[in-house]
Amino acid sequence: MTTSNPVILALDFDGVIIDGLTEYFEVAWSTYYEIWSPKSTASDDLPLRFYRLRPVIETGWEMPILIHALIAGFSDAEILQDWGNICAKILSENHLQAHEVGIKLDGIRDKWIASDLSGWLSLHKFYPGIVEKIKSTLASVVQLYVITTKEGRFVQQLLQQGGIDLAPSLIFGKEVKRPKYEILRELIQTTNTKPANVWFVEDRLKTLQLVQQQPDLQEVQLFLADWGYNTRSERDAAQQTLGIKLISLADFTQDFHSNP
Repeated sequence: MTTSNPVILALDFDGVIIDGLTEYFEVAWSTYYEIWSPKSTASDDLPLRFYRLRPVIETGWEMPILIHALIAGFSDAEILQDWGNICAKILSENHLQAHEVGIKLDGIRDKWIASDLSGWLSLHKFYPGIVEKIKSTLASVVQLYVITTKEGRFVQQLLQQGGIDLAPSLIFGKEVKRPKYEILRELIQTTNTKPANVWFVEDRLKTLQLVQQQPDLQEVQLFLADWGYNTRSERDAAQQTLGIKLISLADFTQDFHSNP
């Protein structure tokens, strides 16, 4: 990663710590079904197309909208190129509000957790070596934080499944309702840490670019996780972007001092 250790290691959750594609599809399909009441079941290729297109999703409420887009006939290429407009069009045409879709999705997830916690947990997988990396970091002098658009309570449930007890104060979930760059700024200010000593690992290139656009955060060490929910074109773009480093899972899970 770099030649020195971080003071703060900030990690995204979905696509960096956890692979939850199977759960995402199941919750998204259930939410889609509740909103649109389709007469047919999901086609055999729908889950695979959803998995391939997961990189376009920024916040969970968009997932059932993606399913609707696929069923409505939008091609993969159209969705990859113009997801923002497609998503807005579907919301408008169906008289939907993003926050209402999000409430439905979280409610379905809550009911699932309450009725079948073990089943829900079983659909999530930690990326290889991630649990050990987090535990070793927590046992070190490095301060670890999770910054995610997922609800913090879901993050805690999943971390506990991996034997990781992370204090709620170290998890910044969707409920904080602030951009990730603002959270990074707050961490720097409250801990009196130099931006250059903050590492942020994220699987969305756009999120990293937003951090770069903040004049006071330009020295933050930014890493795009190549094992996460991003596309080949995004990974190629990261390699051509000064200030953003493309990192592999093998490199990330090494000891800090052994990273190049």
